[in-house]
Amino acid sequence: MQAESQGFLDGEDFNRGIRAMHGTSLVYDLLIAEHQLDEAIRFVDRHPQQIFVLDHIAKPKIAAGELEPWRSRMHELSKRSNVCCKISGMVTEDSWTHWSIESLRPYLDTVVSAFGLDRLMAGSDWPVCLVASSYAQWWQALRNYFADFSDDERADIFGTTTVRIYNLK
Repeated sequence: MQAESQGFLDGEDFNRGIRAMHGTSLVYDLLIAEHQLDEAIRFVDRHPQQIFVLDHIAKPKIAAGELEPWRSRMHELSKRSNVCCKISGMVTEDSWTHWSIESLRPYLDTVVSAFGLDRLMAGSDWPVCLVASSYAQWWQALRNYFADFSDDERADIFGTTTVRIYNLK
């Protein structure tokens, strides 16, 4: 949906398709950019029984160092208990050659604060992440960020939440 025009998430045909998922165990991943967060909030509000996973933390403008209005909108979206957030796609939103855990930290802090640890899951955005990072570098950055969290919290972020949300066995 990140490439769709404004109003796409409000469209009746698209919403009819999402309503058809109700009653199934299917999860819908929301791939949007930060400027679509208000529209996504309205969209999610129309489907309170559907589970959604927000991909790439809604692609904030990390390279520009912009936190607002992304941060406020993320906190608003996180009030919907049927929305989880995938921590992925961040290095490609930062400077491809100069990203660091420090440049990502305010965005990571935001999603941890907004969604809590039980609605966050780590992801890689492979192979797209390779334009800015090796696969191993990305996972090491996440391990470094979450190093001071408890074993149970890290287990949630790095797998348990994903298994639970996607109903994996």
